[in-house]
Amino acid sequence: MNIELLSIGDELLIGQTINTNAAWIGQEMSLIGARIVRTTVISDTTEAIQSSLDSIYSNTDCIIITGGLGPTKDDITKHTLCNYFNTRLEVHLPTLKKIEDYFFKRNRPMLEANIQQAELPLNCVILNNNYGTAAGMWFEEKGKIFISLPGVPYEMKGIMLEEVIPRIKEKFSLKSIYHKTALTQGIGESFLAEIIYNWENSIRSNNLGLAYLPSPGLVKLRITSYRGEEDKKIIDAYFEELKNLIPEALYGFENDSLPQIIGEILRTRKMTIGTVESCTSGLLASQICSISGASD
Repeated sequence: MNIELLSIGDELLIGQTINTNAAWIGQEMSLIGARIVRTTVISDTTEAIQSSLDSIYSNTDCIIITGGLGPTKDDITKHTLCNYFNTRLEVHLPTLKKIEDYFFKRNRPMLEANIQQAELPLNCVILNNNYGTAAGMWFEEKGKIFISLPGVPYEMKGIMLEEVIPRIKEKFSLKSIYHKTALTQGIGESFLAEIIYNWENSIRSNNLGLAYLPSPGLVKLRITSYRGEEDKKIIDAYFEELKNLIPEALYGFENDSLPQIIGEILRTRKMTIGTVESCTSGLLASQICSISGASD
């Protein structure tokens, strides 16, 4: 299953708000076996939304849209989707009742703009929002699924977990995506790529994915299977090969850290370590001591 994410909001484009929604949705979709093929961030304009919808990949199964469902005039997603799917808005009474209850429980006045949030497209399935006033929407149009969600993170997450993910699981037969990541240090990305050239080609010939994830002093190597855990043994075997290719550079897997590995080596060998630091202000020692059991 291929999914595209469409994040709407000028605040995302200018860097005022970090797009944590896209990262969270990507993680959750990966867990159920869906693949994010593209993420797009656009401004709050009708033209930008329509243009993005027109340029969706032909092999995309589902588009998840976040943002633009609030009560203010710049929240135009709902109206744009109505025009795009040639439908109209109508008051959805169950949603109106939820909004009224929301304001009553908080002893707050309900404005006309809030009432308008209960106006929803006729040809969509309403996705309940138990955390705010903007309902989500599920369209099945043009051979694809279009899901529109509020941009407020906790509201979006609630609708995703309670409404969207169960519906996707019911509609699609998905295998979970399996990842395993090796951690290397002391060798640059380009030098590493030369050493493991044949190893990498073998991985790709087995329809597995390999990603280089560099950071200062470290390079992570992540192998991905879209066939689920049936490839676990194959991936484990590849990492055994990697140990022989770069024995001095590979230091761990997944969430291991260098301070943790150093601590384990010292403990195994019944050794201790002392540091004399000036410019680093004790940073090296603090990293080692931050690991549970470091003082054993």
